[in-house]
Amino acid sequence: MSTAGTDEVAADGTPGPRQRIGWPVWSWALWDWGSAAFNAVITTFVFSVYITDPDVFGDGASSQLGWALAGAGVLIALFAPVLGQGADRSGRRTFWLAINTYLVVLVSAGLFFVRPEASYLWLGLVLLAVGNVFFEFASVNYNAMLNTISTPQNVGRISGLGWGLGYLGGIVLLTIVVVGFVNPDSWFGIENDDALGVRLAMLLCAGWTLAFSLPVILTLRDDPAGRRGSSEPKPGVVGAYRLLFASIGRLWRADRAAVYFLAASAVFRDGLAGVFTFGAVIAARAFDFSDSLVIVFAIAANVVAGVATIVAGRVDDAIGPKRIIVFSLVSMCLLGLLIFALHDQGKVIFWICGLALCIFVGPVQSASRTFLARIIPAGQEGQIFGLYATTGRAVSFLAPAAFATALWLGQRVTGDPLREVQHWGILGIVLVLAVGLALLVPVRQYVSPDSALAAPESSDPPGR
Repeated sequence: MSTAGTDEVAADGTPGPRQRIGWPVWSWALWDWGSAAFNAVITTFVFSVYITDPDVFGDGASSQLGWALAGAGVLIALFAPVLGQGADRSGRRTFWLAINTYLVVLVSAGLFFVRPEASYLWLGLVLLAVGNVFFEFASVNYNAMLNTISTPQNVGRISGLGWGLGYLGGIVLLTIVVVGFVNPDSWFGIENDDALGVRLAMLLCAGWTLAFSLPVILTLRDDPAGRRGSSEPKPGVVGAYRLLFASIGRLWRADRAAVYFLAASAVFRDGLAGVFTFGAVIAARAFDFSDSLVIVFAIAANVVAGVATIVAGRVDDAIGPKRIIVFSLVSMCLLGLLIFALHDQGKVIFWICGLALCIFVGPVQSASRTFLARIIPAGQEGQIFGLYATTGRAVSFLAPAAFATALWLGQRVTGDPLREVQHWGILGIVLVLAVGLALLVPVRQYVSPDSALAAPESSDPPGR
């Protein structure tokens, strides 16, 4: 039974009065707020910048970061579908959300021990990769909870609340980190010797994640009646993949456009992840942003992305999601190429083009969800959005691998050391976005006649 609100729905299925959002929803959304610690501070704007400092960890640190995250992506692709199915069968989503979140907390705290010495590089990279794996496993269970705390009338609003709190949490935590830990004139008077400010910020991230994950873990308890693991045989790893492929096969036979979109979105969404994962590295290593300036840029980027996403939601309703996605991806590719071509112009180019690029990240993410919502047959929303999450995880190694390969190519083409070709990493990210765009273009935008959103005059037959 939904815990999202208590307002009634009319007999004909039309929504009643605006449903209130109660504590179960807020407890769920607070996990997104807490996730900013790992997403924004550790993976994107602080620790990833620290661990790729060539003066400390060597010229190849950025490339090794790319390969470490690519390895993590392969593990996620291999095991996320299996673990997600296991959580579904057992009915223990909260339990597994808690386990994986606590492991992320432990990894975050462990980053404190990565001292600014070359011998600690692989400790930092392994911890970061392991943290990414457990964070993605936690996210699978977190996203699967959406249907339990929402109704058809407020699922978009609740999903947006979580997404918005993630942006806001990033802004708040990054502000605390920059003024309280990293800045030379920090609130707490922390000396930057031995990178103590950055390392203490990792302990703050661990505490932040733990504090804001507890509400959902303590509120949305697992339903013992829903635990089917003891009565149903476990299919094992091979069997789990057979079930997954069978589900995709049924979808292919029913609606190929949905499968085409799942494939395209998996690729360009990984490119979006690469923008945030490696954007800070490029800012610091190719454009000489200081650690503090990287965080200031991150705060500005989160503000820009959040506002743009809200505005784009209204445009989406007017012109449709595909136009939003295509225009945004084309703009991001052009801006990425512009940053690469004009990198010699210094920080001002990255400030202008980098922030402009961030305008389009949130709208692509939001419009992708609404595109899929329009073509999902009624009653299959959970299954299709589950595949949406799974396909995204399955290719999460693309952007890291493309980034690392672009650095290798830049070194071979120019003959310069790795520290001089960091801007080449932009080309790897642009390539992933462009491939996703190419896969999307042939997919027809339509409203499925079987969709809950369908109206007779707005429907088109499925197709490419």
